[in-house]
Amino acid sequence: MHRKAVAYARYSTDLQSARSIEDQVELCRQFAGRNDLKITAVYDDRAKTGAAIIERDGLLRLLADAKDGKFEVVIVEALDRLSRDQEDMASIYKKLRFLGIDIIAVHDGKADTVQIGIRGLIGAVYLEDLKHKVRRGMQGRVRDGMSPGGKAYGYRPVPGKPGELEIIEEEASAVRRIFAEFAAGRSPRDIAYGLNRDGVTPPRGEVWNASTINGSRTRQNGMLRNPIYGGEIVWNRLRMVRDPETGRRVSRMNPESEWQRVDRPDLRIVDAETYEAVQARVDGRRAATGYRPRTPRMLSGLLRCASCGSGMTLDGQTDGKPRIRCSRARESGSCDHRRKYPVHIIERAVLDAVRAQLANPEALSLYIDTYIAERRRLAMEATNNRGSIEAALARKKAEINRLIDLAVKGVIDADHLAERKPPLDADIKRLEAELIVAPPINAVELHPAALTAYKRDLGALARVIEEAAGETPDGAILAPLRRLVDSVIIHPTPARAPIEVEIKGRLSVLMGEEMELPPARKKLAIGVVAEDRYRQSPHLPDIRYRLRLSSRLLAA
Repeated sequence: MHRKAVAYARYSTDLQSARSIEDQVELCRQFAGRNDLKITAVYDDRAKTGAAIIERDGLLRLLADAKDGKFEVVIVEALDRLSRDQEDMASIYKKLRFLGIDIIAVHDGKADTVQIGIRGLIGAVYLEDLKHKVRRGMQGRVRDGMSPGGKAYGYRPVPGKPGELEIIEEEASAVRRIFAEFAAGRSPRDIAYGLNRDGVTPPRGEVWNASTINGSRTRQNGMLRNPIYGGEIVWNRLRMVRDPETGRRVSRMNPESEWQRVDRPDLRIVDAETYEAVQARVDGRRAATGYRPRTPRMLSGLLRCASCGSGMTLDGQTDGKPRIRCSRARESGSCDHRRKYPVHIIERAVLDAVRAQLANPEALSLYIDTYIAERRRLAMEATNNRGSIEAALARKKAEINRLIDLAVKGVIDADHLAERKPPLDADIKRLEAELIVAPPINAVELHPAALTAYKRDLGALARVIEEAAGETPDGAILAPLRRLVDSVIIHPTPARAPIEVEIKGRLSVLMGEEMELPPARKKLAIGVVAEDRYRQSPHLPDIRYRLRLSSRLLAA
């Protein structure tokens, strides 16, 4: 009887041929045919590095299906297709071995502890050696006066001349405008406002922001600090390292002694006098502006603009009381929600809303019952939806296999195969993406211990609110409040009109377990509405708020 097997294929960058996946899979199929194995599924990751598991959806699906006992063998062209990281390689091997699943490499045979150790070491050495070679090549480019890579606003690469840049005059005029206005005394925020108002195309994204222009003092970035505008290429200011916890690459500043500089006066966009004046003002602002850490307020990080989804940030004071405003409206003027709100009134409104709920024990039971019913409904829908997607995916893959078989037998020619296959590949990629964003939802009940802890948090919050006696509490309320409140959304209202605040509560703590998504997956946010009506606060007659209970259902 044939053993059930799956094939896994991967290639590293989008500079490689996508055909590499099909070649690897075909090699695995031929191997399976010679060794009494039957391939029932294929998993692949296209243009994904082997240095980390992050965003490798194909491998994550393979590991998830392995837990469900869907196969007995994993076939790969070579072990480095699975990973080039020693820790990840060992982890994948240990997980599959625990499940009784063999890893077989076409070129290396059945994997064992010795092979995994050696291949993991070879993969890590290969990546380290590759990194050094890339850096050596970039260093040589800079030494020869060429660009090491990347694209600064105002420039584009010269076709057919690697490392050569040319100036884009339309963007260069925007750069000169920014430098001239800053040298004349305008702030980065005012400059961004003007650029957005005049419809000037930004470097990336949809709008200009003050941070795009001013950048960071510690990272020495931002348009005003970019030396290329003054006719100098500077390389090696940053190095990239991979976070072992998340697998993501993060930047680290190198000492200035390690920076590599080369003059390129032909790439100068800003005249020397203006450039020097800007650098002097930037340095002056840096010296005059010391970092003063702020004590977080009760709702820090929870406030959101209803219009654009951005956070709300502090912006000035009224009668000594701080105000908040949409950060996007403040930084770039690209959000129409421009009203400023006294933050202490928002905080008081949230406390009053929570107090109103704590005073009504039946509300909690209603919320919980609604949550359970909604979760059961979603579980049924998710199961049916995944089944439909998986069936459609199997049909598309079977159709491709039939076409390949017909082409091999000479029934259809290569041109017919080339015409029929790309749409099927696109459908398969779309269906696989739908499976990733539509994970299964388990209709579990609420854990009793978690429910007890939730009620305990409610009780603690109630006591703190009562002890506040009309004052806005600070540190004492932060922990229980943040466990129960997901976000506080400020809806735009006209000046001097009542403030409208929407509070979204968090029920995920009732699950009784910490469930984490793989980094590549998206969180599924489900709104469970227990009540959606306006209440009038007895303490603050100028504020209305509506209560909406929202829980995040995270599927592993």
